[in-house]
Amino acid sequence: MTPIAVVAAVIERDDAFLLTLRLDGTHLSGHWEFPGGKVHHSETHVEALRREIFEELDAVADVGELVHTVTHAYPEKTVELFFYRCGLRGEPKPMMGQEMRWVHRTELSALPFPEADRDLISHLIERRIGKTFS
Repeated sequence: MTPIAVVAAVIERDDAFLLTLRLDGTHLSGHWEFPGGKVHHSETHVEALRREIFEELDAVADVGELVHTVTHAYPEKTVELFFYRCGLRGEPKPMMGQEMRWVHRTELSALPFPEADRDLISHLIERRIGKTFS
C-alpha cells in the first residue's frame, strides 16, 4: 500500500497548541489533530500546508522547520505524516464546522489522538521539541 503524504501544522502559542477535531464521517472522526491535510500530487509540503490552513482556519501559515515525521499503517490506509512548526498570520477560525481549541501541553495526553500522532505528543509533553515558532 503506497503511503498517503500528509502535512500538519504544530502551532504553539503561550505553551498551548492549536488543535482541531476530526469531523463525523471522516477517517478517525472524534480524534483531535494538528491542522493540515493531504499533499496533492503537484504541491510541495509548504504549499499544501498553506492551502490546508487557509481552507480549514482562514489564516495564513508561516511554515517553519520539520519537527517530526512518521509512517503509520492503519487497517484502511498508510499515511506518511510530516509535522512542521508553523506560525499564523491572522486569528484562526474553524471554517469547516470542526471544533477548534488551544490545548496546553500538560493536557495533550488526556485527548484522543490518532495513533500516528503518539510519538509527537510524547515529545511535546516532554518539551523535546523546541519552543514557539517566530
